[in-house]
Parts: sequence; structure tokens; C-alpha cells
Amino acid sequence: MNLKQLEYFVAIAEEHQITAAARRLHISQPPLSYELAQLERELGTTLVRRGPRSATLTDAGKLLYERATRILALTQATKRDVEGVGKGMTGVLTLGVDASCAGSVPGSRLIELASTPNVSVELREGDTPQVLEMLEGGVVDIGVVRTPFASAGLRCRYAKTERMLAIMPPALEVGAEMEVTCAQLSGVPVVLVRRLEEQVRATFDEAKAELAVSCTVDDERTACTWARGGMGVALVPETLLPVTDTGDCFIKVIAEKGLSTRQAVVWKADRYMSPLAQRCLALLGDLG
Repeated sequence: MNLKQLEYFVAIAEEHQITAAARRLHISQPPLSYELAQLERELGTTLVRRGPRSATLTDAGKLLYERATRILALTQATKRDVEGVGKGMTGVLTLGVDASCAGSVPGSRLIELASTPNVSVELREGDTPQVLEMLEGGVVDIGVVRTPFASAGLRCRYAKTERMLAIMPPALEVGAEMEVTCAQLSGVPVVLVRRLEEQVRATFDEAKAELAVSCTVDDERTACTWARGGMGVALVPETLLPVTDTGDCFIKVIAEKGLSTRQAVVWKADRYMSPLAQRCLALLGDLG
């Protein structure tokens, strides 16, 4: 199994057709089919079910696709890092950003990098667990994430504590004009962000309030979308507002000490940081 075979296999998996994959790779179909057959022979299993007009992954193929995308991304990152050692302040910086931090990044801090000759920034987005996974795998150089998260093996710079907001559809409005408590949200349908579930439940329990979850999502922006559609009250970080459409929802501060969050710039403690990555860290500061 080699990198070329993995690249070919990923193309087939993403195009769902061998002919389309061959066009994407700028090769003819026979060598692509040959390499796929060689890969299946080496691994001793069928990876792709071939139909007259489509190609679908088997369970083994789905597993290989997940691993192959990581391997190819890490290969690219390794090549970039090795080249960057000799080039200094040039090259590509890979930055992993939790989508809920989009209100703070890039901001004015990274304008200097964007205007530096022979420097570009490659952004990869995901939720905090996904960004940390990319950081662990060497796919990104630096991450911008949000608490809570496990910080073992990381170096972290934390921003100031940030308030959580309740995004309320008009039909579900409760509380005072500018604030709302967990007691006032008791029994009200809530759109819950999965990563914050433990923190939210603990705060509601402490307030002896009923947490009525209408739906659970992975992304704070999705939570706002569902709140805008009337599905429930979304509980989201304050800095998400500038990049999120809340429609005609009411926006109120959640007046509970247990419900707060902080953004953080993180990087691996044991990993070499290129001059470009070090400059990016200096520019990002603590996001304050």
C-alpha cells in the first residue's frame, strides 16, 4: 500500500464513480482500476462495490477512507513542515478553528501574516474535539478552540471568560429584559450543543431546574439556526453573535456562574514550531 494508491482510492470514494475519479486525477480509467484491484488484493478484502454507473464503499472501504484522508493530510503537513524549517517566515500555516470562534478569528491579528510575501494560511474548521484531533495528528499547526476541553499535552493561551447567551424564539421568551436564569428556563425546550451537555446539565441541576432538551447538535451555529426556526432556546457563546443570524429571536445573557466559556489558542507542547507558526502565536496572543 502506497500513497499513490491511497490518493486514487480517496478520489474514487469521493467521486462515487471510477470514471469521474479518473477525470479528477487526470489519468485514464484502466490504470485507476488496476491500482484499486492491487490495493484490494494486498489488503485481502473488497473496498469498493462497482456498479454500472457508481462505486460505493464497503465497510472496509469506509474504514480505509477515514484512515487514508488522515494519512494524506499528515503527509502534506509533514512535507510543509520540513520545507518550512529551511524557509523560515515563508510557506503555509495550517490553522484549525472551532466554528464558534469565528467571531474572533481571523480578526486584525492575522492581517500581518496575510500580507507577508510567500505566506498563506490554510484554515480547517470543525468543532473543538475535531480541531484537537487534527492538532494531535499533525494536520494543523495551531488550534483555536473553546472550553471545556482536555488540555493534557497541550500548551494553551486562554482568552477572558465569555458569557453564554440564550437565543430565544419569540414564542419561547422568558426571563427579564436582558437576562434569564436556569430557573426561568426550567421546562422550556432547549437546543443543546453536545459538547456542552455536561456543563449545562450540572448548572441546571444546581439551580434545581428542569432541562428540557428539544434537540442536540454539534455546532453552535446550527443551534442558532434551530432556535431561529422555533425549535427551542439555543445556549451559545457571546462572540458567536457577529457571525450568526439570529433572526427575530430575543438575545439574553444567562445569569449563571456555571455557564461560561473561554476561547483558547492551543498547540502541542512536544512539537517543533516553525518560525511562521511562532509568529502566528505571537499575533494571536490570548485572543483578548
